[in-house]
Amino acid sequence: MNLEILPWTAGEPADPAARWERATYLFDSGDHVAASRLLVELADAEPDATAVRLLLARAYYHSAQLGRAESVLRELLEQTPSDGYAHLLLGRTLQRRSRHDEAQPHLRLASALGS
Repeated sequence: MNLEILPWTAGEPADPAARWERATYLFDSGDHVAASRLLVELADAEPDATAVRLLLARAYYHSAQLGRAESVLRELLEQTPSDGYAHLLLGRTLQRRSRHDEAQPHLRLASALGS
């Protein structure tokens, strides 16, 4: 898809739904840094939106912003400790940071939760 034909390329969309659509488009296109910029604003505006925060953590992970990914995932797991995918992503984030011992409990829990 050509970015020039999208209606919101002249500036970032103001509507939260359009911002979410734009952020997911950027994420799916591999522009994880740009996606994270939009997702931070959405997460700040809607702190209980777990899907936004999980996609933000994924964008941070894929753009090697591992400290930020870890922070978002730990906050997310405080609110939803049974989120197997968040445990999996936190475990992998910790592995990438060479903190293998800390990663293992999260990876085992993710496996037990079916993620």
